[in-house]
Amino acid sequence: MPNTQTLLAQAYAAFNRRDIDSALALMSENVNWPKASEGGRAIGKEEIRSYWTRQWKEFDPHVEPLEFIDQEGSLTVVKVHQLVKSLAGDILSNCEGWHVYTIANGLIERMDIKESEAASTAFSRR
Repeated sequence: MPNTQTLLAQAYAAFNRRDIDSALALMSENVNWPKASEGGRAIGKEEIRSYWTRQWKEFDPHVEPLEFIDQEGSLTVVKVHQLVKSLAGDILSNCEGWHVYTIANGLIERMDIKESEAASTAFSRR
């Protein structure tokens, strides 16, 4: 079983490759995920699959982890660089932000986004 930092690095890499199956394999069956571009949350792997599929038809997001900070219990905070482009290649957002993960039994159980103004405006500039 990979350690938390390796697990999360693998998840970001799979997301950036648009390899949904590899990313979802790192998550629990009832994973709870924010729908940043739509609002609300996706619960479970199939809802995340549907959400990402819709998102990638509208945007070209790329998220790179910069720093991993293990917290008490099962929380890990990740500083990320997020570049969101339109499908035409125009930059919609180029910023840093924070993701908070809950890990259970070696899998991603929940992800939350610490909102920043720059990150939240990326999806409003369609």
